[in-house]
Amino acid sequence: MLTIILAIITKDVIVSLLGGIFVGLLVLNAYDPVAAFIALFDGIVALFSEGWIAKTLFFIVLVGSIIRLLSISGAVDSFVLYLSQKAKRIDSSIGAMLLAYLIGVVIFIESSITALVAGTVAKPLCDKNGVSREKLAYICDSTSAPICSLIPLNAWGALLLGLIVTAIDSHVISGDGISLLVASIPYNFYALFTLAIVLAVIFLNINIGPMKHAVPVSYLPKENEAQPKATPYKMLLPILVMVLMVPVGLYFSGNGDIFKGSGSTSVYYAVIVTLLFIYLYFVPSGTLTHQRYFKGLYEGIADMTPVGMIMVFALLIGKVICDLGTAEYLAQLLDGNISPLLMPMLIFLVAAVTAFSTGTSWGTFSIMMPIGLALGATMDLHIPLVIAAVISGGIFGDHASPISDTTIISSMAAGCDHVEHVRTQLPYALLGGLLASAAFLAAGWFTQ
Repeated sequence: MLTIILAIITKDVIVSLLGGIFVGLLVLNAYDPVAAFIALFDGIVALFSEGWIAKTLFFIVLVGSIIRLLSISGAVDSFVLYLSQKAKRIDSSIGAMLLAYLIGVVIFIESSITALVAGTVAKPLCDKNGVSREKLAYICDSTSAPICSLIPLNAWGALLLGLIVTAIDSHVISGDGISLLVASIPYNFYALFTLAIVLAVIFLNINIGPMKHAVPVSYLPKENEAQPKATPYKMLLPILVMVLMVPVGLYFSGNGDIFKGSGSTSVYYAVIVTLLFIYLYFVPSGTLTHQRYFKGLYEGIADMTPVGMIMVFALLIGKVICDLGTAEYLAQLLDGNISPLLMPMLIFLVAAVTAFSTGTSWGTFSIMMPIGLALGATMDLHIPLVIAAVISGGIFGDHASPISDTTIISSMAAGCDHVEHVRTQLPYALLGGLLASAAFLAAGWFTQ
């Protein structure tokens, strides 16, 4: 509770997690603040004794390097220009919106890049065909986080996998981390409903609430502007290498059985091979110099350091919650008062409120996943459904929040006013949230 309250007040997930961990350790150490302080920082160091934790953290920061290198090399700009030129073949309002949607689906490496590329490429075509910037921002925002959660071969997947494996190693739940994460995908109702709603908006021209009054921007073609060489390969080949290396890593770490492979090991080596591929591809071709490559590598690591810290503290608070017996206490408190059938929906709604208030889905996962999994195990809930409830709730709240980074980036990429983007998007987000709530209620009944 303290972690959630601090997150809402401070909007700082790291401070909030630290506060919750410290108070939990106070209880575990007979309210001795010195002992709790020492236990806090000894606990951080102890996490790195687990090989999978170290590999997952390296994966997170090195994904930042891949993103940075693709950006500074001009790979993103070349891809944007290539798609812009090919977009002439789909020169219509539906074609322009569908282009933004498909880019959001194809580029699942990172939600910010998804929104930026989709907005940048489709904006001229949307202007030309009378599609408002607000609708474009909605499409960019609605395909970024949902796709990243449904195709978790990225830092999203690493964080979620780490939270799940922590609960397994703590004997809170049983099973295999990758199998549970994959099994949760069909229950990720908000992401699935949101993608379906966007398609309906594109093909049926559905305008709800303030979106009815959104006015398209006049199209002004740019002339005589210096542009990079248009090519998709610098962007797509590194991503393809990373995606293909994941099942290869699972195969070798599982001694020939892909389903018994180590998720942390496979994604760890996938990013290492991808970074090596980028070096061998970009440096000899003159796209990047040796010095610029390594400068970009270090800059990318720096970009993802806060995310790595969130991961560390999320793992630690999960351990503290387990040691405190939080789940058993909540189960006793709720026993006879709230039906287990309602719990998936309630977990979804609490995660949504947390994400809306803090503006971060990752922070919400870090706070809610340990509690949700422990509660789910104690109340004998279907664990993949609980995992999906936390993920869906985090995405829903983040999607509707005006202080979310993806909301801000989507409005910036589409070139529309941020407040207008929030106003026009909210009815669609609430519709998806309502449908997801009903779906979690029904799934809670069917899985009992």
